[in-house]
Amino acid sequence: MVVSMDSSRTMPDWVKYGVFWHVYPLGFCGADIRPAGPRQFHGRGLDAIIPWLEYVRDLGASGLLLGPVFESATHGYDTLDHMHIDVRLGGDAAFDQLVAACRDMGLQVMLDGVFNHVSRNHPAVQAALDETAGRLNPADNPWHGLVRAHVGDNGEPALDVFEGHGDLVALDHSADETVDYVVHVMSHWLDRGAAGWRLDAAYAVPSPFWARVLPQVKAAHPYSWIFGEVIHGDYPRIIEESTMDSITQYELWKSIQHALETENFFELDWNLKRHNAFLDSFVPQTFIGNHDVTRIASQIGPAKAALALAVLMTVGGVPSIYYGDEQGYVGVKQERFGGDDDVRPKFPGSPPAELSTLGEPTYPAASGADRAAPSQPMAAGCAYRGREAGKQALRLSFDERRRPAFPDRGPQHRAMPPLSPSATPMAVQRINGELPHQRELTHSPLNASDQQSSR
Repeated sequence: MVVSMDSSRTMPDWVKYGVFWHVYPLGFCGADIRPAGPRQFHGRGLDAIIPWLEYVRDLGASGLLLGPVFESATHGYDTLDHMHIDVRLGGDAAFDQLVAACRDMGLQVMLDGVFNHVSRNHPAVQAALDETAGRLNPADNPWHGLVRAHVGDNGEPALDVFEGHGDLVALDHSADETVDYVVHVMSHWLDRGAAGWRLDAAYAVPSPFWARVLPQVKAAHPYSWIFGEVIHGDYPRIIEESTMDSITQYELWKSIQHALETENFFELDWNLKRHNAFLDSFVPQTFIGNHDVTRIASQIGPAKAALALAVLMTVGGVPSIYYGDEQGYVGVKQERFGGDDDVRPKFPGSPPAELSTLGEPTYPAASGADRAAPSQPMAAGCAYRGREAGKQALRLSFDERRRPAFPDRGPQHRAMPPLSPSATPMAVQRINGELPHQRELTHSPLNASDQQSSR
């Protein structure tokens, strides 16, 4: 991938050549998301991911992108304590075990930082209410400045909340105390073995706040990589003002889905040109699935989902594969209480013995030549041409011998039916020593004559 970038935002090699397996840990481990009583450990914590690390490596991923792991009231995004791992995930010891196992296998670990808001039950919230009501002296409040309360229309202390969710209380991003707190949390977990951060709801946090926090974190951890969740907007401007290394490429995700769903590629063509322009200033974090959206296989079907993977792995970006998508998992996000549960499932205890054979056709085959760097899942009938015609044409090759062995265990795990023979997984060959996702491309799906010749 050819990118003209300011030297201050040079990507570490572990990111430049990285592909991440994105896991929602509370779901993966089968934790009780909405406990009726005290939160408890039920036998599977973060260390339950360790048996899957060989699978992650063989998939071609170079690291884990973990969803929220800190002490929280329910789903992980309502944090109670940023300094400790959720008891439901095995506590701090389970994190240390997972990081050590990943280090032994050369895999990086990225964490999900929720620094826009906290749980209504976070101690800083009650302290802010008590301080506003005059029940607590600011000098005696260890959480002073983290949360801002004000007097409401009824004369009672009131709070700012995130997008109307009363249980998610906004932090005060104008306060020096909040800057210091977030710097401390991010640095603590980088010191403990994490390699980078995803900043949840970064779009809701003023860019000047990040510009105060991130340089301090990066000064002590120059090889870390930090990207923010941003849905839409002027991506390059947000990058410049916030000093984040990257942001989530939701525009590309949506256009890939729409293009394949409607078989109309004008939107994708426009967004690919826009996407390539981003590469002049930063490299986006790319995806076709995550913990907040309907599974790609449910949205557009299994065969087209394989094509979506091909697009993801042949455009510039730092891609992530949401756990289960590589197996054709299905799941529909619904706008209701508990509506995310279907896309955040529990995973089997170990691979491949407990995986359904229904996912076999979707699982990518990895060629031995690609093991030094991430390999990508591909599908027949989808190819992109590089900048220099002929020299950088993408080559796809079948490699049936390298397909993983899956036992015949029936459809007990939720996956899509097998793909047609035309959508058989393929290995990706290097082109001029690079993998396709490391190269900037200028074309959307090939024109009619190119398509004819690629079949």
